[in-house]
Amino acid sequence: MSDEDIRKRRPGKTVQARRLRRSETEEEFRLWSELRNRHLNGHKFARQVPLGPYIVDFLCREERLIVEIDGFHHAGSEPDLTRTRWLNRNGYAVLRFWNHEVTRERRAVLETILAALSGCLNQHCHATRFYPSLTIGLESTGE
Repeated sequence: MSDEDIRKRRPGKTVQARRLRRSETEEEFRLWSELRNRHLNGHKFARQVPLGPYIVDFLCREERLIVEIDGFHHAGSEPDLTRTRWLNRNGYAVLRFWNHEVTRERRAVLETILAALSGCLNQHCHATRFYPSLTIGLESTGE
């Protein structure tokens, strides 16, 4: 699938993304305050971005990095795994954080995001919940 196909607007996704922006969680608000306006080392992020059939929490288009914030209902979620695989196959790396990490360990969250943006994270890692795009090595990990 080409990049054009991925970013093609899907019926209802723009409206859904706008609704998600208006009803953001406390954790999304806190992280967005750190990512918006190029606050994180000049990297530009957008929030609640439609990509194919999904809407991602935060996206750095230049580095093709998606940052997701997960609540407890995401633990072991098969739909999340399917979504992450789809995003990886389409050239996006995905970095996931739990709500409590954003609340209690924001500095570590930001350092992990910077590590992913700088290429220091490039292999799948359960500890950091980093899932690289297929273009940078996920297929070699068997994930």
